[in-house]
Amino acid sequence: MDIVVLIFLCSGLFLGWSLGANDAANVFGTAVGTRMIKFGTAALICAVFVALGAVLSGAGASHTLGKLGAVNALGGSFMAAFAAAFTVYVMTRLGLPVSTSQAIVGAIIGWNLFSGFPTDTAALTKIVGTWIACPLLAGVIGVVLFKVTTAVVRWGKIHIVRLDSWTRIGLILAGAFGSYALGANNIANVMGVFVASNPFTSFNVAGIFNFTGIQQLFLLGAAAIAVGIFTYSKRVMLTVGGDLLPLSPVAAWVVVVSHSIVLFLFASRGLEHTLASAGLPTIPLVPVSSSQAVIGAVIGIGLLKGGRGIKWGVLLNISSGWVTTPIVSCLMCFIGLFVLQNVFNQQVYRDASYVISTSVMERLEKDGVATDRLEKLKDQRFDKVREFRSVLADVADFTSDEEAAILDRGKIDYVIVDNSKLWRLEELVSDQQFGVLWPLVGRSYLHPWMLAEDLAEKSDAWKSRPETKANKLFNRRLEQQRHEVYDLFRRPEPRKE
Repeated sequence: MDIVVLIFLCSGLFLGWSLGANDAANVFGTAVGTRMIKFGTAALICAVFVALGAVLSGAGASHTLGKLGAVNALGGSFMAAFAAAFTVYVMTRLGLPVSTSQAIVGAIIGWNLFSGFPTDTAALTKIVGTWIACPLLAGVIGVVLFKVTTAVVRWGKIHIVRLDSWTRIGLILAGAFGSYALGANNIANVMGVFVASNPFTSFNVAGIFNFTGIQQLFLLGAAAIAVGIFTYSKRVMLTVGGDLLPLSPVAAWVVVVSHSIVLFLFASRGLEHTLASAGLPTIPLVPVSSSQAVIGAVIGIGLLKGGRGIKWGVLLNISSGWVTTPIVSCLMCFIGLFVLQNVFNQQVYRDASYVISTSVMERLEKDGVATDRLEKLKDQRFDKVREFRSVLADVADFTSDEEAAILDRGKIDYVIVDNSKLWRLEELVSDQQFGVLWPLVGRSYLHPWMLAEDLAEKSDAWKSRPETKANKLFNRRLEQQRHEVYDLFRRPEPRKE
C-alpha cells in the first residue's frame, strides 16, 4: 500500500477515533456515570468487543449505506470521512453524544451533490426512518425491561450488597454485548465510504481462514475506534451517565441492554435470516445511531417515572445536535471536495459514461420503464453523469425510480471474464455457479447486467427468485456475488482507434 493511500485512509481513522470518543459513551456511559465500573475497565472491554463485532459482523449494515451513494474515488472517500469526523469531533468537544450515522449520511449526500450522482431515495428513506424508529424502539424496550427487572428484584428480595455485585457483572456483560453490536452496526459509518475504493486485497491465513479486504478495512477502523475510546470518551460518558437523568445502577443496566438490543437488531444477518425463513417481516440492516438508542432508553425510563428528573434542557441540546449534524457534515463535505479537487488537484470522483442503445432500451422495457420517451437519445453517448441527468430531465419528467433504472442500465462499465482471475471466486460462489463461469472466459460485456443475464440463462443458480420474504436473503446474497464478479473482472473500456 503506498503512502498516498495511507494518507487518504487517515480520515477514516479520524472518523473511527471520533466514533470511539463519542459512541463508547452509549455502551458504558451509564455504568461509568453511576460509578459501577471504572473507566479503564469499560474502555478495555469496549475496545476488544468493538473490534470483534466490526470484523465478524460489520458487512450487513454497510450494504445499505453503500446504496445511498457509492463514493468511487479515494479522494472523495477521504473527504466524506473527514467531514463526518470533524463534525463529530466538534460535537464531542461540546460534550454532546451526537450521531455518527447522521454525520456520515450527510457527508455522502454532500458527495452526491458535488459529483452529480443521484442519492438513492429508497435507501435514504430507510435510513432516516430508523432515526425515528431507533429511539422509540429503545424507549419501549427500556420501559418493558425496567419494569420486568424491578419486579424480579422485588420478588427475589435480593440484598442490596448482592444486588450491587450482580449489577456490576450485568453491566460488564451488557457492555460487552453492546460493544459487539456497536462494532457490527457502526463500523459501516467509519469505513463504509472506503468500500468502493478499498485498497486491501484478500489473503488466506494458514489455509484456514480467508481474511477479506473488507474485513481488513473494518479491523483498521476498529483499531481507530479503540484509540478514541481510551483517549477521549470519558467526558461524553459522564454526560450520558448523569447529566441527562440521574440513574440507579439497575436503571443503568437496563439502558445499556436496551441500547445493545436495538443496535443488534439492525445489524444481525442471523436474525434477518431467521425472520425471513419463518416468512416474517425482516428488520433493515442499517447503521443506526447508538446515541439515539441510549437517549431513547434513558427518556423511556424517565417517562415511566413520571418525567421527574429529566433535564429537558440537556435533551434539547442533544436533539439540536442531531438536527444540525447531517447538515453541517453535508456542507463541509461539499466545500472540502471543491478545495481538494481545485486547489490540491485530487480526483474526488470518477465520472461515468452512458449510452441508450437498443439492448439498453429492451432491458428497460423488462424493468417496466416506458422507453418511447428515450427515442430521441437512442445510440447517443454521454460521458458525464451530470450532463446525462440534465438531458434526461429535459426529455421527460422521469420519476426517481425510473431515472435510477436508466442510469443503472445505461452506464458503461466494461467487464471481461479473465481466466487468470477466475480462481479468486472459488470461495465466494457455489460449485454450480463457478462451473458456469468457465465457458464465458474471454467474453466481454459493455454493461454488467449483460453478464448477469448471460449467467442466468445458463444456470438457475445465477437467476434471481421472485421477490418474496422467503427469497429476500437469497436474492441479496446473489446480488453480492454478482458484484464480486463485476469488481473482479471490471476493466477500463477499450479505446477505439
